[in-house]
Amino acid sequence: MAIPAKSISNKLFLLYIGLSAFFLGNAIIAQFIGVKIFSAAALLGIKGGPAINMSIGVIIWPLVFVTSDILNEYFGKKGVRRISFISAAVILYSSVITFAGTKMPPAQFWMDTNRTLAGGNFDINLAYNVVFSQGIGIVIGSVCAFLVSQLVDVYVFHYLRGITESRYLWLRTTGSTVISQIIDSFLILFIAFFVLGNWTFRQVLDVGVVQYLYKVGLAILLTPVIYLSHFLIDRYLGKELSQKTVLIADDEW
Repeated sequence: MAIPAKSISNKLFLLYIGLSAFFLGNAIIAQFIGVKIFSAAALLGIKGGPAINMSIGVIIWPLVFVTSDILNEYFGKKGVRRISFISAAVILYSSVITFAGTKMPPAQFWMDTNRTLAGGNFDINLAYNVVFSQGIGIVIGSVCAFLVSQLVDVYVFHYLRGITESRYLWLRTTGSTVISQIIDSFLILFIAFFVLGNWTFRQVLDVGVVQYLYKVGLAILLTPVIYLSHFLIDRYLGKELSQKTVLIADDEW
């Protein structure tokens, strides 16, 4: 018995909305937590070796490009570009709203209530403003790096799929990540902290290399997650609908 057209439409719509929401949510979280640079060496208990520093936002960033690859597989270049531009717009919007919030005068009771923290002279308003006042350089750098790397990832993914004729899912997901994350890892640091900030070029290279190796390494480790997601989506859509969706992804979306 044929699947009703409305049921097919609903399934694909819910799948796209679900994947896009997860993609957007992680992109926004990474944007806000990414202002902190942490020591991976200290976290791993490595002493006396080279400094291994990364943005905290990089920790969850692999979830963004894994979701991007899944969207790419089922909804094509148009589907990924759509949510990428929406995400960039939401990041800009949230940055403007957050920056405006730092300019609001603080309530005195809020200041007094929290002053006892950290030795009794804690300025919570200053802490709030420092954390959430992301410089314009960070916002510009992150949005530029995000969009450029996403567009590169889309085209590399489909180029590899054309060569492999839809075989070797691991090759197109890992291959697109290896190339696109070179741009993402270095472009944001170069714009935000070198061109518009006060980092040296050596600091950009040091942090960028660590972040790139982390992203690529985790992309390889997450390959089973890609296959598991593919399996679960195929179960959800049904084999026939799943295959048809992949084949006509770019035409329909």
